[in-house]
Amino acid sequence: QQLKARLEAAAKRAGLSTKTNSHKGAFVVLNRIAVEELEAWFFGDPKALVAAYPGVPPTLAAKAPYRNPDSIAGGTWEALERVLQKAGYFGGGLPKIEVAREMAKHMDPARNTSTSFKHFMTGLAAL
Repeated sequence: QQLKARLEAAAKRAGLSTKTNSHKGAFVVLNRIAVEELEAWFFGDPKALVAAYPGVPPTLAAKAPYRNPDSIAGGTWEALERVLQKAGYFGGGLPKIEVAREMAKHMDPARNTSTSFKHFMTGLAAL
């Protein structure tokens, strides 16, 4: 909350309207803070995860630890690394940028179940 307040204040000082403090709904700045790692968004689209990495079981999202991508315990990048390593990928460690690029090719924003991703997308659509 403090970080968002600082971002909002910086935009205001620069004379920019934000979604939070817009007049008449018009704004040019959308402040969003990824509280959990972006890998939660990857878990939010399990079809994209399986398309990008076919060794990942298609039933992954049905398993309790992955049903709510924004609440994955123990860190989402660590969980993604474990899932991908178990599927035979990245034995030497998770290359985050490579995985992000590959996932982006397959993600469908409309089917993503991550609440934080949906909030982000709603803000972008409003912008």
